[in-house]
Amino acid sequence: MINSQKIKEILERGVEDVIVKEHLEKALKSGKQLRVKFGIDPTAPDIHLGHAVPLRKLRAFQELGHRIILLIGDFTAKIGDPSGRGEARKPLGEEDVKKNMGGYLEQAGKIIDLKKAEIVYNSSWFAKEGLRELIELSSAGSIQQVLRRADFSKRLNEGNDITLLEMLYPLFQGYDSLKVKADMEIGGTDQLFNLLMGRRVQRHYKMPEQDILTTQLLEGTDGVKKMSKSVGNYIGISEKPDDMFSKTMSIKDDLILKYFWLCTNVTQDELDEYQRRIEKGANPRDIKMELGKKIVTLYHSADDAKNAALEFEKVFSKKELPTEMSEYLAPAGEMTLLDIIVNAKLAKSKSDARRTISQKGVKIDSQVADDALAPIKITQAGIVLQYGKKTFVRVKTK
Repeated sequence: MINSQKIKEILERGVEDVIVKEHLEKALKSGKQLRVKFGIDPTAPDIHLGHAVPLRKLRAFQELGHRIILLIGDFTAKIGDPSGRGEARKPLGEEDVKKNMGGYLEQAGKIIDLKKAEIVYNSSWFAKEGLRELIELSSAGSIQQVLRRADFSKRLNEGNDITLLEMLYPLFQGYDSLKVKADMEIGGTDQLFNLLMGRRVQRHYKMPEQDILTTQLLEGTDGVKKMSKSVGNYIGISEKPDDMFSKTMSIKDDLILKYFWLCTNVTQDELDEYQRRIEKGANPRDIKMELGKKIVTLYHSADDAKNAALEFEKVFSKKELPTEMSEYLAPAGEMTLLDIIVNAKLAKSKSDARRTISQKGVKIDSQVADDALAPIKITQAGIVLQYGKKTFVRVKTK
């Protein structure tokens, strides 16, 4: 039986655009099983909440009985998607791609039912097909069309290079849609150009054009840029419950409702109630506590969510030390505060460490430490070093 309400939600919740909406809606109501494609290039080892938005939409299609194609771009990852980038990606080697692929399926399995999904790798055709196929594919697109995309235009205006491989990337993604016979493809709004190229490639090869559904982009914990590992504003779906919860608590207040809608299973009525509470002056921190519990429960368990909330209260509200913390074993004797931070890999560089120290973001045994070159005596009992708001390390002798 066709569920019109679920179809309405699948076409609207967290959706930026649908091409062509009338056609897709008609197909969904027809009862036909659609082949729904979603591609991931393993350019990094982890999936975060931003990736989870289209994956959750994929799950919604799966629950309506449609065939999900999870396409792993193990070949195209070596090129790197140029969408939204101001410079060319650093090419990935074979080993980098294999390493990154390691946990992808396990993490994706937290959201979609892998047993009912079709898992394909685009190296299975790109690694075998030759120049003849590339020439044919290249005739499906035009240089003018590719150069009109905003990110390429911006790079050209700034005098930055665009490699031929980057120009071919959208065609490769479109070819993936051809090979898997996709009826529709899901992606973030930043993927629209590539998704449209899928329609163009299918049309070139005399195949019915896929419908497209783009999902809203999720801003990261900085509240400005889209969630990204490279920016560092992400919440990974495989992170420990405490880390996942504390990062959720750090999001900007004006993103609370968006996170509820895109990252959890709240209904429209529940979302409206959260909005009413905020408008009536409820403390955003209390609402975020509920958001954090829902997100941790989704990827871990209700008990983990409860414990993470208690741990957060203990550390950040009551200013107590966390129940568990990592250790850095240092040589006996003395080390400067700067060396401890860098050797313990708490900062990306000495300049980052100096900046955090100067901003009074480092504490030793709960006391602010603002002298980067201060000698710190390392003992067997150890000291508790707090770096920033969330990182605690026990430093003691080996």
